[in-house]
Amino acid sequence: MNQALREACFLIDSKGRLLWRDASTSPSRLPDSRERWEAIWSHREVLAEIAHSHPRGPLAFSSEDETTFAALRAGLGPGLIFSVLAPSGLLRRLPSGADEEVSPGPTRAAELRRLSGFGAWGRIRLKLRGRRCRKGDHERPWDFASSTGAWS
Repeated sequence: MNQALREACFLIDSKGRLLWRDASTSPSRLPDSRERWEAIWSHREVLAEIAHSHPRGPLAFSSEDETTFAALRAGLGPGLIFSVLAPSGLLRRLPSGADEEVSPGPTRAAELRRLSGFGAWGRIRLKLRGRRCRKGDHERPWDFASSTGAWS
């Protein structure tokens, strides 16, 4: 049985732990919810990244994403990472404003893919900073150990 495609959202702390998650019933929209805004506010001291999915693509931030990022930065400060997971990969907006494209590999990316209805991911390769993943990289939670907050 195939799971329906739907946008989903994860709130993640600096150690890669999942703080909160939700999902919509639509593959192309994640409507605002009071519960999500309350979760963001209640976790504001430890929140490091807000990740969401675009199950049908594109691997890009939408205009709605951009206005949400601006509101969150205005309310919480500039330190958050925002990411979008699409079938073709993961795009992250770093606190510096730079975007980096990462091939999903960590555990949380697999969880977000499943919740979004992407299905099996198959062989996972993480290519970041000019290196391929080591055996077991896809089994680790999101890792923010590097200076950019990138998965290592």
